[in-house]
Amino acid sequence: MRFIGLRILIVTIIFVCVACVSALGTSCTAPLGSGSAATSDPYWLQNIVHQGTSPFGPSGYQVFRNVKDFGAKGDGVTDDTAAINAAIQSGGRCTLGCSGESTTPATVFFPQGTYLVSSPIIAIYYTELVGDAKSPPTLKASAGFTGIAVIDADPYAASGANWYINQNNFYRSVRNFHIDLTAMPATTSATGLHWQVSQATSLYNIVVDMSTASNTAHQGIFMENGSGGFMGDLVFNGGKFGVWVGNQQFTVRNITVNNAQTGIFALWNWGWTWQDVKINGCQIGFDMTIGHRDGSSQGAGAEAFIDVFVTDTPIFLRTSATSTGIVDGSIVLDNVHLTNVPIAVGVNGGETVLAGGTTTINSWVQGNIFSGSSQTSQYTQGSISAIPKASSLLDSSGRIFGKTRPTYATYATGEFVSVKSQGAKGDGRTDDTVALQAIFDKFAGCKIIYFDAGVYTISDTLRIPAGVQVVGEAWSTIMASGSAFANQNIPAVAVQIGTVGSTGLAEISGMLFTTRASAGGAILVEWNVHDPSGHQGAAGMWDALFRIGGAAGTNMQTAQCANTTSNTGSNCIGAFLGLHLTSSSSAYLEGTWVWAADHDIEQSGEEVTVYSGRGILSESQGPVWMIGTSEHHVLYQYNIAGAADHYIGTAQTETPYYQPNPVSPAPFLINSAFSDPQPQADGMSWAMNVQSSSSILVFGAGFYSFFQDYQSQCQPALACQILIFNVDSTSSLSAYSVSTVGTTDSFSVSNSAVVSGASVQNGFANVRNYKTS
Repeated sequence: MRFIGLRILIVTIIFVCVACVSALGTSCTAPLGSGSAATSDPYWLQNIVHQGTSPFGPSGYQVFRNVKDFGAKGDGVTDDTAAINAAIQSGGRCTLGCSGESTTPATVFFPQGTYLVSSPIIAIYYTELVGDAKSPPTLKASAGFTGIAVIDADPYAASGANWYINQNNFYRSVRNFHIDLTAMPATTSATGLHWQVSQATSLYNIVVDMSTASNTAHQGIFMENGSGGFMGDLVFNGGKFGVWVGNQQFTVRNITVNNAQTGIFALWNWGWTWQDVKINGCQIGFDMTIGHRDGSSQGAGAEAFIDVFVTDTPIFLRTSATSTGIVDGSIVLDNVHLTNVPIAVGVNGGETVLAGGTTTINSWVQGNIFSGSSQTSQYTQGSISAIPKASSLLDSSGRIFGKTRPTYATYATGEFVSVKSQGAKGDGRTDDTVALQAIFDKFAGCKIIYFDAGVYTISDTLRIPAGVQVVGEAWSTIMASGSAFANQNIPAVAVQIGTVGSTGLAEISGMLFTTRASAGGAILVEWNVHDPSGHQGAAGMWDALFRIGGAAGTNMQTAQCANTTSNTGSNCIGAFLGLHLTSSSSAYLEGTWVWAADHDIEQSGEEVTVYSGRGILSESQGPVWMIGTSEHHVLYQYNIAGAADHYIGTAQTETPYYQPNPVSPAPFLINSAFSDPQPQADGMSWAMNVQSSSSILVFGAGFYSFFQDYQSQCQPALACQILIFNVDSTSSLSAYSVSTVGTTDSFSVSNSAVVSGASVQNGFANVRNYKTS
């Protein structure tokens, strides 16, 4: 949940390592290769038997929907709008008047074809819109299209209010589509996606075509509010704006904008990370509005760019005003390649801050830089020494490695196995531990394991071997429940991925991990597997979510854990630890949100007090790529302990709203076996703690503290907590474009304050860059 007191007024390439899965030690006699689907075969998702259910939802509820079953033609002539929206909304789902709901999930599938639409397709709460990955379908706006966008994730009602609270607009995914706006008049304000969303959302593999006329008003994405999030593998052709964004924080990976007037326009944010950006033939590559340091207006507070290629564009980055004073408009550029770009950084109607040409910008910063334990910053508007990046994090071209969510487009339907077809129930009541274990023992490395939608209860550790490929349906859920997970003094792993020292493939996408109270000893996921030499990113998770409490079936909702009482009883204790990356592991994590619920998402949206001891503990020696968030855990959100070689893009956290009542670590105890840091003296949680670690690169972060005991009076005075981000003196850390809110001292070395919050104010948030030496 985001801080809703603030009001901002702003109108496949499939990789499968054959060598990895052919020597797994499983009973597999015919290991998977690169897939056996014929070119003419339908995409597997169209033909697989769909048995998904919603155990806590309406009786007979249908999870999977093919839009053609609801009358859509996909012939490019018939208006398919009504049929598509019927496919999405049928079954009494969460629309206008519903703030959220986990009990009516939906996967809405679009076979290949061209779907003509005349008004918005509404991507409602807890919906994934999935196109045929073998031949992505086209959503074609008619010439007379009316409405805000072809795909709308948060419609405006007649009153002017949104359907959903934009800071809580979770659980959306749109992937594998071509959106065509070219039939609409150039001067019409045509938009591909209205993407006003927050965490647990993703866009993947989308191309938007727009008018290239000189008077075009088209735009690919319009995002005016929210709190995200991740998107990647996007292409925008033409338009007045490729992407128009305003959102608290986001990470974007692999985005291309061709021949737009402005490639990307940023109206406001607290901090964004842009990774692997290509801008070609635009007039302005990136345009950012700058607000005021005192917070009287909020512009684009912090923009961090890494691995950027700009060609035939007069200005790469333009700001709206001269940067004066301390940190107005913080900018970090790293590995930016310009070809025929006369101005690298300039001011609208003013000076050239950094000349361009055909050149490479290695590392350049506009903003405050702190180093070591010095409390004195150096305001910099120029080149800096190279930002350190471990070689294991880089691809063969020297860029930060990235890998898209697997689609398995080259695989035939027969290469998948359904867990329900093999005896698992997923009904939220039956103990599925034995059934699921048998499935993994038999099929890991032999079949792609398909989790039909459902809630799969486990009472003991589910041991998933290396070599596994798992894909869920509308965030299929594994729920740890029972006495094995109840004792925080004897922590127990719910889902174990690989064994210590194991090497091989591990791909998990579209899954959700949770617990049923009491579960104070539950470690939701222990990740042990390491990618094989020469196969970066073979072990990873995409759109794999963690949710502790706040939803049906968890026994940690408003009825049990309302914020009106201070309750440290076991009925509201949801987890010992969310995600543990062990020392022998590597991990590629994209859109992995580890959330201890601050509110009940089942329509009421009311605050709850749920206790989760720890967010993400990484002891991995790398490589680790971490693009996700961790929120509301008692002791810390991120603990990087004895680790090495990490890339973290826009880590976003919030301190639990109830603290310091009780003070951290209550209701938990410090456990040295899990490298627990000491709790803070003021009883508040760490956003990130780094200890005894090397080569840690944080490229964008938002560490927020909005409340004390659910009261927000502390926030304007930066007094909600004293410290929030700590590194010990033995670690090597580089942290760029780090934004904090509500904390007196925003960075500390070995628990001694280095950076005060007030000294680096930049609009609503406070922004700094830091390196250990």
